[in-house]
Amino acid sequence: MINKKVGNLEEAMAGVSDGASILVGGQTGAGVPVHLLDKLLEMNVKNLTLITNHTGLGYDGIAKLIENRQVDKVICSFPKTNTSQSFKEMYEKGEIELEVVPQGTLTERIRAGGAGIGGFYTRTGTDTLLAEGKEVKEWNSVKYVLEYPITADFAFIKGYKADRWGNTIYRKAARNYNPGMATAGNITIAEVDELTDEPLDPEVIVTPGIFVDRIIEVKKGAN
Repeated sequence: MINKKVGNLEEAMAGVSDGASILVGGQTGAGVPVHLLDKLLEMNVKNLTLITNHTGLGYDGIAKLIENRQVDKVICSFPKTNTSQSFKEMYEKGEIELEVVPQGTLTERIRAGGAGIGGFYTRTGTDTLLAEGKEVKEWNSVKYVLEYPITADFAFIKGYKADRWGNTIYRKAARNYNPGMATAGNITIAEVDELTDEPLDPEVIVTPGIFVDRIIEVKKGAN
């Protein structure tokens, strides 16, 4: 029988190595896989590409990884936050690469990657710096920019509850990027508060287990 539960963070993070691209779920403090990020920091792997909502808040996991010079590139919607300076300082020195993607476009690029869609046109970003170097087409006197899908070697997601088959549900706002990112990672690792050996009710499942490769249970409040 399928059992995607792993016993510790070392097993969960197997294969994550230098140069990996990683989708990181969460938005501000909601739905962030903090224990996976902390383990990534401990592993000290380098030259990472992170696809995420922002470049860190205060001294959270993303900010720590950037400050520790483990990240070469960030693809995100909000590169500047009021509480984290590491990325700003490194970017101004040319020590880290940035690709800014509007939030809706980022979500759709990730969804497209998970769905196997080769690209799509959007009005967002037309006639701005974000459209420079990109294909632009016009329909009915409206311009659209071609955007390409995003996939990654790994997706780190945070769930509220999962069963051992990998079926996952989320808690309120923690749902944000997590379901889409789960589909776009070559290997998807889910950090969850609660793991059950009983199958979840199919009517409440958000991420089907076919998209999840490994599950690590980390009780809420655990270090």
